[in-house]
Amino acid sequence: MITWSRGRVQRLRRIDTRVVDAALAVMLTAASFGSAAQFSGSGWPPFDTPAFLLICLGNLSLVWRSSAPVAVLVVACVIWSVYLALGYPPMALWASLVALYTVAARYPVKVSALCMAAVGMLVLISGLLLQSATTAVAQTLAPLVVWAFGVDRRRLSVLSAWLRREQEDRAQRAITEERVRIARELHDIVAHHMSVVSVQAGLARYVFASDPATARAALDTIASSSFEAQEEMRRLLAVLRTNGDDPAYAPAPGLARLNELADRVRAAGVPVEVIVQGAPRPVGPGADQCVYRVVQESLTNVLKHAGPAGAVVVLDYTATGLRVSISDDGAGRPPAGKPRNAEAHGLLGMRERARLYGGTVTAGPGARGGFEVVLTLPLPDGRPDGEHREGTDLE
Repeated sequence: MITWSRGRVQRLRRIDTRVVDAALAVMLTAASFGSAAQFSGSGWPPFDTPAFLLICLGNLSLVWRSSAPVAVLVVACVIWSVYLALGYPPMALWASLVALYTVAARYPVKVSALCMAAVGMLVLISGLLLQSATTAVAQTLAPLVVWAFGVDRRRLSVLSAWLRREQEDRAQRAITEERVRIARELHDIVAHHMSVVSVQAGLARYVFASDPATARAALDTIASSSFEAQEEMRRLLAVLRTNGDDPAYAPAPGLARLNELADRVRAAGVPVEVIVQGAPRPVGPGADQCVYRVVQESLTNVLKHAGPAGAVVVLDYTATGLRVSISDDGAGRPPAGKPRNAEAHGLLGMRERARLYGGTVTAGPGARGGFEVVLTLPLPDGRPDGEHREGTDLE
């Protein structure tokens, strides 16, 4: 029954407004004839053909109400004025009230208020012609009430339009933010794993004939890095397809896999040391992934730009948060005058990630002569809530 009712409402909404206006005009014309009939034989001029035509013209003008409400109101008021001037029974001309409501619902208050005053004046004259001051005053309330309903309808329409635009703006911002997030994820995944594959492929080619064991180990690293990149890409695409609701697809790697990340970079030829200071505390999933991606991007930059170098990753759990520093002792230079870790996509991505969780990222020359990236994130006071991880395996 509910489905049928909704379908019926949808069909009614698809009806052309001109059809609705025409039906309304016919109904009000019939009502006006009925109103005029009550004055028959009461001392007023007979209801003749001119009166009939004036009533028809005044009410049937409502056919154009939706397309030209002000013009319809003017026509209705002029015809009503002529009707009263000819001395016919002062019955109500409903078309003027309907047109007044439409004008008030569509036009600014200044415009609709003038129209309301004109209709009110005609209603007052009509009541005075009945030689009843009480009736005249009571009738003037009708245009005021109709106008008030129309103004309220316009305010609701304006508010609805504003809310709709606001919703569209929020949806557009959400789409933009999601695109940035996806681009950031793709950059982190592809840049890191492809850097490892590139370095290992070069090593395998260099020692292929002289040291088969090393070449075989390099190929194993290439295989594992390629597989992990494929898995992370699959996970990312699966999350996009399922809105992240499928528990079968775990979130991106976090602190629990930092040792695995360090092993992969070590296999690519960069010694990496992971140091944990302070008492590890629960970290929310978003911040957990943020730390992993910042460390991953920083180690990838060491692998690509630092030359022969070692790296140290320090996780320092302080009283107020987590401080993560990734430093190297390399002296390599990026190609073509491009400063290492300048305001490029990687560093911008790190800062955007940190900003999402109230943190900061700084980058610059390190104390060991190489480069250092420092991530600072605020953390809870140590009590895990429903969104925090239970711990890491870095101890």
